[in-house]
Formats: sequence, structure tokens, C-alpha cells
Amino acid sequence: MNPEAAGRLGLAHRAGKLAIGEEGCLKALRSRKAALVILAADASANTKKRFRDKCAFYQVPLIERGSRHELGLAVGRGTAVAMAVTDAGLANGILRSISNYGGAN
Repeated sequence: MNPEAAGRLGLAHRAGKLAIGEEGCLKALRSRKAALVILAADASANTKKRFRDKCAFYQVPLIERGSRHELGLAVGRGTAVAMAVTDAGLANGILRSISNYGGAN
């Protein structure tokens, strides 16, 4: 994950606009609060399929970036497999920062 996107994730966390963990993300998706879901590239195949299906159903963008350790580090945790950004402005900023880096990790 690039430094700018990681910084924006940290900002979303401090602002209380980030659901962390599989259950929190699924809850945000079901309640239609999720504006963006970020999934660790090293998540299990089952987890990836579950989130791809849910994000497609709820029409929420899904990006797979970084390892679970990189995602956790961005928000001050040990590890994090899934995160849901619940603010559209922050979600757009994260998507922009990723596209500015060419979509690279």
C-alpha cells in the first residue's frame, strides 16, 4: 500500500469512519454505510470470494492492496484483513491516491 493511501486510511480510522475486520465490514456493507472496501492481498480465497460477491451485490468498490500487516500498520493495529470506509469523501481520496500511484501496492 502506498504511503498516501495508508495515511488516508489512518485519517479515516481517527475520524471514526472505518470499520475494521471481516464482521465489521460485512455489517457496514449490509447497512449500506460502506463507500469502499479494502481487502488484504493475502486474505484467504474464501474471504476474497465473500467480499467480491458482497461488494458486487451492494455495488461498493473493492480494492485488494497490501498485506494484512501493512493494512494493520496503517491504522495502528497488528493486522487487518478487511476494512470498510464509511465516508464517501475519504473513500474517493483513497481511490485517488491509489490511482496516482498507478494502482501499485
